[in-house]
Amino acid sequence: MINKKSESRFTTTLLLFFSSLLLLNTSCQKEEVKIEPFALAYPSYFPEPVYKSADNQLTMERFVLGKKLFFDRRLSSDGTISCASCHAQTHAFADHNVSFSAGVNGALGIRNSPTIVNMLWSKSFMWDGGVNHLEVFSVAPITHPDEMNETMANVVAKLNQDEEYQSLVKKAYGHSTVTDQAILKALTAYMVSIVSVNSKYDQVRQGKSSYSAEEKKGYELFKKHCASCHSEPLFTNGTFQNNGLDSVFTDLGRGKITLLSEDVGKFKVPTLRNSELTYPYMHDGRFWTLDQVLDYYSHGIQHSETLSPLVNQNLSLTGIEKKQLKAFLFTLTDYNLLNNPLFFE
Repeated sequence: MINKKSESRFTTTLLLFFSSLLLLNTSCQKEEVKIEPFALAYPSYFPEPVYKSADNQLTMERFVLGKKLFFDRRLSSDGTISCASCHAQTHAFADHNVSFSAGVNGALGIRNSPTIVNMLWSKSFMWDGGVNHLEVFSVAPITHPDEMNETMANVVAKLNQDEEYQSLVKKAYGHSTVTDQAILKALTAYMVSIVSVNSKYDQVRQGKSSYSAEEKKGYELFKKHCASCHSEPLFTNGTFQNNGLDSVFTDLGRGKITLLSEDVGKFKVPTLRNSELTYPYMHDGRFWTLDQVLDYYSHGIQHSETLSPLVNQNLSLTGIEKKQLKAFLFTLTDYNLLNNPLFFE
């Protein structure tokens, strides 16, 4: 169980028993799976999870299978890239030290790899919301030519040659044949388990800690200037906004998905949880420090036709206010998650 020490936290478990997987290979010989629910704990002030699946109840067996897949470089065409390559636990499951993640053969994408914490509460995925269901999320990085550059069919073929995978899949889903559905559902089981709910902010909210004077002032500034987009307790409202990075767009963002002119230049509002460690920032990783981000919002906003009304003017923060706001942002770092051995390779 994750973060089970929190007294105010309640445990939620999907109570739907495993029935059947969709689109399974007809050669699978399914057996009854023993259900051992893997409970996720989160604070009572969190909303209800968005992800709920009748046929992918979270169990330890599925978590273990998903974890092995998450670190397996065979999911890439040349065996050099795993999911963990771009989503490191030490950086709150975001990429680190690079604006654009390196794929196979040194290929580079056009966007920064964001954190994947708290995906249990997400309705859409990717910077542009191009994926709207978590169970198909992993197809995108696996098949993208600038990322893992593989096909699901090849991944299935490779993993079916591994007896350990056959055993793990049987324990998790009741059949010994590795299928694309088993891979995607197990990866989902692992990812939804990555919950960030035990920062100092959470401890303060639960009455177990208190802010310093500087952090408290930063919290007040946050609520005044930032909370409209970065809503508590997830610190994102899950919407798509043009935050004024550019006046002319080479990356259309959400507009590439909807083909609507009013969505050009809009990107998903990222969570600020663990933002101390998820640098570089913005969809293209253009800012390397929180100081640069705060400087930008103070005097760098660019106007365009789709600029969000929530950020339509510079904040003009003073140096002291930037320091206070940054002090509050540091209270969102979840050291328990960063050091949780449950997620170690």
